[in-house]
Amino acid sequence: MAQDYAASVSGSVIRVTRLQANGTLATGASASYVTRSMISVSMTPEYEDGDEFVQKNAAGEVCVTFKAPDTLKRVSLEIAICNPDPEFTQMVSGGELLSTGGQSVGWAAPQIGVDAMPNGVAVEVWSRAIVDGKPAANKPYWHWVFPYAVLRQGGDRTIENDILATAFEGWAVGNTGFGDGPAVPLWPFISDRAYAYARTTDIPSGIGFQAAT
Repeated sequence: MAQDYAASVSGSVIRVTRLQANGTLATGASASYVTRSMISVSMTPEYEDGDEFVQKNAAGEVCVTFKAPDTLKRVSLEIAICNPDPEFTQMVSGGELLSTGGQSVGWAAPQIGVDAMPNGVAVEVWSRAIVDGKPAANKPYWHWVFPYAVLRQGGDRTIENDILATAFEGWAVGNTGFGDGPAVPLWPFISDRAYAYARTTDIPSGIGFQAAT
């Protein structure tokens, strides 16, 4: 497909998948969770500044200088959803689901002093690919991948005469265990990077818990 210079406009769906201790994808009926309640996903690359060396001569003039390159160390990640979804919250930040009769009705925070997400999660986001003001004719979505992310609830949570914000913050790095992803649509490219994106034809169907294959 020739480059069509599609813009990324609005978010369509987000999928998070549990990871095992070695970074590979968990399996089973509740390994992945899909929601369309996403408000935003933001990423900020974090770089380690390279060392800088300067040597002056006896006259106070610089005679030797060298600056090592800045290198990417991780990506800061923030996710916001428009409801206090207990299943999504438990999936990305740990804690315990509260249920009655097999139905999730709430969420309890992790215990104090406990690492709530030792294995992390994989995060995938799809946005619309727009060309000349309309959906792209070929591969109408951008597929964004964060193959290993550690998240926690963040920001103020205020119960007031307004909508309760539900936000998560953390960081992401590469993960070869992600492979080609948990289910259709698959990720056919490298996953040892903190994040990546590519055009795709499809987005996940349905919402809620889904099996990873």
